[in-house]
Amino acid sequence: MPRGGYDVGVSDESKPEPAAEPTPASPGERRLARPPSDRYRAAEERATAAAASTPDPSASVARGIALAVVAALVGAGAIVFTGGVATLTTGLLAIAGLTGLGIALGLLFGAGPHLVRRRRVLLAIGLALGAVALGQLGLWQYGRSLGGVLPLVEYLGEVYGPLVIAEFAIAIVVAGVAAR
Repeated sequence: MPRGGYDVGVSDESKPEPAAEPTPASPGERRLARPPSDRYRAAEERATAAAASTPDPSASVARGIALAVVAALVGAGAIVFTGGVATLTTGLLAIAGLTGLGIALGLLFGAGPHLVRRRRVLLAIGLALGAVALGQLGLWQYGRSLGGVLPLVEYLGEVYGPLVIAEFAIAIVVAGVAAR
């Protein structure tokens, strides 16, 4: 079979030809050691490395706590709305988990490296517990506004049962894991 055509580089029998040596510059020709674009590549790599190592200048402990408190209040309101107004009990578990996640993310992104891990986790767990507790108080008050007369613990036990404990547990676990 004759060699040639477009199959030369495809067959197993053919070996690639070695790369051509660069031609030496003629006596009057000047050549650069590197392409001019290398200077931009090096500057871009330095800028990327600097941006990755520089923390967010607006991050602070107060900002992290503020974002986490907002997430906690939104979560508590969502618990009241979902459990009271919409009367969806299974959605409360998802809302408790999302509340814990929102609190942890608020602390992570708001405080950045200014809040050490142990304090961030404890703060996230505490705020998640507070948010779910506030939501349960809101559910009780909503029930009272509709004519309920039971005390808090009896009302929550009668209407929601072990779901209340599950909400607390989910909020704690999600907030603690996400805040790490």
